[in-house]
Amino acid sequence: MNGVQSMCRARPLLLFISLLILPQAALAESAPPKIATAAVAMPDRYGAAASAAVLERGGNAVDAAVTAGFVLAVTYIEAGNLGGGGFMLIHMNGENAFLDYRETAPKAASRDMYLDDKGEVIPQSSTMGAKAIGVPGTVAGLWMAHQRFGSLPWKELVQPAIELARAGFIPSDDLIDDIAEFLPYFGDKTNFGDYFGDLKKGAVLKQPELALTLERIAANGPVGFYEGETADLIVAEMDKRGGLISLEDLASYKPLWRDPLAADWRDYKILSAPPPSSGGFAVIQLVKMKDFLAEDFEGLAHNSPQYVHLIAEMEKRVFADRAEYLGDPEFVEIDMQTLISDDYIERRAGEVNASEISTLEAVPPGLESPDTTHYSIIDQWGNAVSNTYTLNWSYGSGVVVSGAGFLLNNEMDDFSIKPGVPNIFGVVGGDANAVEPNKRPLSSMSPTMLMKDGKPFMVVGTPGGSTIFTSVFQAIINVLDYDMTALEAVDASRFHHQLLPPDLITMSPSRPLPSETIQQLEDKGYRVEPHNWEFGDVQLIIVNSEAIDAASDPRNRGETILIENITTR
Repeated sequence: MNGVQSMCRARPLLLFISLLILPQAALAESAPPKIATAAVAMPDRYGAAASAAVLERGGNAVDAAVTAGFVLAVTYIEAGNLGGGGFMLIHMNGENAFLDYRETAPKAASRDMYLDDKGEVIPQSSTMGAKAIGVPGTVAGLWMAHQRFGSLPWKELVQPAIELARAGFIPSDDLIDDIAEFLPYFGDKTNFGDYFGDLKKGAVLKQPELALTLERIAANGPVGFYEGETADLIVAEMDKRGGLISLEDLASYKPLWRDPLAADWRDYKILSAPPPSSGGFAVIQLVKMKDFLAEDFEGLAHNSPQYVHLIAEMEKRVFADRAEYLGDPEFVEIDMQTLISDDYIERRAGEVNASEISTLEAVPPGLESPDTTHYSIIDQWGNAVSNTYTLNWSYGSGVVVSGAGFLLNNEMDDFSIKPGVPNIFGVVGGDANAVEPNKRPLSSMSPTMLMKDGKPFMVVGTPGGSTIFTSVFQAIINVLDYDMTALEAVDASRFHHQLLPPDLITMSPSRPLPSETIQQLEDKGYRVEPHNWEFGDVQLIIVNSEAIDAASDPRNRGETILIENITTR
């Protein structure tokens, strides 16, 4: 069993913090409960303990999500963040809402800013260093969610992160190893090594500069980040390193409330991310397309050769539409209702080649004309949050704001820096996702809920770049079509195909497809290879009647906590 599925009990803040700096094994003794009234599924134990403690104090799912977001900014260094952005899907008191706190391009950004005078992409220009950084949205996003739905005081929700930054925590061995691998990559091109180059296994990591930044945020909300001392420090870092973000960019940043992308499917209503994410449209297309191909899937074993081939054929068409049509809806018109309509998806399903690999020419767009983090929460009232936020690649741009202690994103690489040229995840884009000032780059983040009779039945999401929505889709199908538990669903081998290269299927390095499946796919003409990284860290909660089943992906260091007997107000 991954992490700890344990019963929480209310505890004073200082005891809570002292528990968090103990080695992980000290928290891994409780047996899994059979009944729960609330649950959190988190990418690390610090976020899990802090958010569960909020629920036990009477906070709701959004309160717990705010605390988790700030705690992970301290402890989940590769992806938790103050210097990034994301999407939050919320079900609160019967209301469904979606908050877009995605980063934006600075006002000084331009379409060809990453091209040389010959029109070729300048290597690493959109992935490393100050020019790769978009205007961060996380702090403003967590604040806006709290202002609308939160119940506990803001300062109280930020305090656990402050304590962890000041008192320190013990990073996991795999985090230490991962940072060591990235140190040569960043080298002397950024100041990443100045902050994280001396980490030792078993030693407490204290981040005093980050603690001061969090204290300003606790006292002043987003003003403590987008104005004043923190803003000055960000802009000073930009000036020193040739970045584009200005004080005006920071002061003018605003998250946006959007309608969740919604679609009826089977006995459920799917709620997921609208543009500028491609995740929601992709999840909806995939689940519907599979049903339109029900005869082809009938009797197929999970991850059998034909099963994998059919899913790959479906994914080809989703990625073709993604590249052509998706972008920031403030800048491009998207016929989303057609893209997720039954008629359109049934037509796309009819184009699937059930016997052979479709060529690129056979998969045009269909209309006529690694690292992120995710967490899922459900509270004692049945409210739920599915939140995905990111620095984009692991550790983002590698640039730490000197004096403020936090990493900044490299989200500008999520734009199409040159049409037809793959980004760091190997995904191509077109004009709809070209760089423009104040524009939000296209994302694959897919915070998702399945609603049944108006209540959350499943809360799910994952990091993983372009593999995000294919992983969310597979988790949903694992539960509903293969009757897997939450842990089985997130632990199962996953595979991914994204149109280019047209014959490549990648799979979980630690959980490969069966050898006979690989052989038969290769006989069909596919190349089946381990993915370049262990993609996906699925955080899944399932609510069946009064029971809750939750799991964090065993591929990483996540933790689920099931909580019972919370006294509601």
